Amino acid sequence: MAHKEAITLWSNGHSVDFFIQLNPVVQALFAAIFTWLLTAVGAGLVFFMKEITRRWLDLMLGFAAGVMIAASVWSLLIPAMDLAEGAGIPAWFPALAGFAGGGVFLFILDRILPHLHPGLTSDHTEGIQVSWNRSALLLAAITLHNIPEGLAVGVAFGAVAVDGGGGTTLAAALTLALGIGIQNLPEGAAVSLPLRGAGMSRSKSFFYGQLSAVVEPIAAVLGAALVTLARPALPYILAFAAGAMIYVVVEEIIPESQCHGKNTDLATGGAMAGFALMMVLDVALG
Repeated sequence: MAHKEAITLWSNGHSVDFFIQLNPVVQALFAAIFTWLLTAVGAGLVFFMKEITRRWLDLMLGFAAGVMIAASVWSLLIPAMDLAEGAGIPAWFPALAGFAGGGVFLFILDRILPHLHPGLTSDHTEGIQVSWNRSALLLAAITLHNIPEGLAVGVAFGAVAVDGGGGTTLAAALTLALGIGIQNLPEGAAVSLPLRGAGMSRSKSFFYGQLSAVVEPIAAVLGAALVTLARPALPYILAFAAGAMIYVVVEEIIPESQCHGKNTDLATGGAMAGFALMMVLDVALG
């Protein structure tokens, strides 16, 4: 379904009618490509520095966690409950069921996909035991983080087409993509800089850093297509994306940011800043 309403970019006032007319799956693809590009920008820091201190890494991880939590609440769970009320069912049920389903999905994926979180040694590898090198395991960890982010972007754009503006808006979907893109900046650096510090060339470090977000456009397209094909399941799918993101935040990102005791306050401040930024963006622009 193409969108007929008009919207103006808050940043420069130019009309974006051409974007409004696109199929929601294509809109989701473009939005996720934007989030991937910002990951590439973050990974590009490897051309200007060789390594990142643990303090900065913990701060960036905390910031990413805050953005993802706020996005899960304002952009996914609240719209899911609003849509459920309009359908005449208890508002909490689809949100609860979808949220739990998203968490279970990431739990299973976390147990299967071999990965290693930034800052940890190889003996902390999770998932099925394989003979992958440290670089591949680190890339897999960040890729795991990006799956629910891409899914959330796709679901948000698909929801606009399906819901017809009842509980979701195109501006809110664009804001979600912007927020996820902003927190992808440090994520790209969190992959490329440790690889550079481990001795990999700058070009290869950049390549793997940006590659970690390639899964986002794929997940976004799948999310948007799923929503447009299964309209009655929209509240459940929105909550599913939220549950997947919250699982990643609580099980991986926050513990990573807090594992060095001297940086706990810094990481917490980063999380507060990320949450506040995403909240302001969603309320002011969405």
